[in-house]
This record gives sequence, C-alpha cells and structure tokens, in this order.
Amino acid sequence: MPRLGTRKLYYLLKPKLEAAGIKLGRDGLFDYLRNHNLLVKKPRNYHKTTDSKHWMKKHPNLLKELVVSRPEQVFVSDITYVETDAGVHYLSLVTDAYSRKIMGHDVSQSMTAADIGRALKQATTGRLSQDPLIHHSDRGSQYCSQAYQTQLASSSITPSMTDGYDCYQNALAERINGILKHEFLLTKCKTGEELKRAVRQSIAIYNEYRPHLSLGMKTPNEVHKKASCKVQLA
Repeated sequence: MPRLGTRKLYYLLKPKLEAAGIKLGRDGLFDYLRNHNLLVKKPRNYHKTTDSKHWMKKHPNLLKELVVSRPEQVFVSDITYVETDAGVHYLSLVTDAYSRKIMGHDVSQSMTAADIGRALKQATTGRLSQDPLIHHSDRGSQYCSQAYQTQLASSSITPSMTDGYDCYQNALAERINGILKHEFLLTKCKTGEELKRAVRQSIAIYNEYRPHLSLGMKTPNEVHKKASCKVQLA
C-alpha cells in the first residue's frame, strides 16, 4: 500500500517505533516524508463517466436524512476510468456505506448496464443479511436504465440517486474509487486482463488490510463482519 496515507501509516508503524525505542510523532513522520519527497499528490481525472442528461426516470435521494447504522443498509455505486496500454477501461464499484467494504466490482471497456450489473450481482451474492437495502448512485444513464432497475427490483433493493450532478451527494462512492486508483493501481497495465487481476488483488488488500480513519482505524472486513454478527444476534 505505497499511498496509504501518513496518518494511517503512522498508526501502523507506531507500535514498532516504540518497541525499537524510536521517538517519532505523527508530525515528525510528515516532515520526514516531505523532506524525502515521499508525499504524493493526487492526479486529476479527465474522463467523464456520468451522463445525467437523459429521458429515463431518476429516483429521489433517500440518504439526505438517513443515518447509516449497520452493514448492508446502503450500497453506494460509482464508475471511474483506468487507462491501460490497450486503451481506457471502466471500473465499476459497489461499496457498503457503513463498513466501506467493496462488495462488488467490474472492469470492462464499456459502461453499459450489463457491465455495471455484474458488479451489482457480485455485491448482492456476497451479502450476509437480507435486511432492507438501499442502492445509491448518481443519475447516470446506466443506473437509470430499465435493465439495471429491474436487477435492483429482483433483489428487493430500493434505488436512491443524487439530485442532479452533485458529486458531494455520492462522495463516499467517489472516495472509494479514488482510493483504489490512486493508492493501489499505480502501475499502468498492458492489457485488460492484467488490469482485472490487479483490481482483484487491490480490492482484497483494501478490504482486509487497509485501516480507515472513519472506522477507528479498523479495516472494512473487520467492521463488516463484526457489525453483521451483532445485527444477526439481535
């Protein structure tokens, strides 16, 4: 995880530093990395992946007043691009809003409803409960399509969408996309198949090993499993 972030890196290193008798605070680690040119700036995105100007039905934003209190209460979805030597590929992610666990993904050279539907199918297959579930996304044509909405309905999932093109209303999904792209997928792959392997490996590491500040420095898998067990026992 070469771009883990200094706060999380310090959290993981602190016990080892103390055991070795090394006195280094978090600010000191920031200074050390800065002096050695190891603080990485996030690159900008240039490929547009959302087309919200279409005639299909848009669904209301159900997250405005909702407090997410358990795993598999809300799934958030988004699409981003990843370049390879073979051209631009599109990465679709479905993430649990409570645990930050990536539940489903798909890599393809297009952004059709069938492509992102594969990510949704993987996410629903991996569920640990059958409690009511909301699917939140932007108002892109893929998410509004009849095929995708039918897939949601068949799994008894309630759709929710942003109000217009407001990235802040789907910020968590975009944040997870950014983590995967800018912390893990650092080497440009030659082919789509190579990219698919890299994405699978990156998601496995992200879910199992990457701590989150918002999760009290716990990993997505740790939070998802522990909270799901409490819900089932209740």
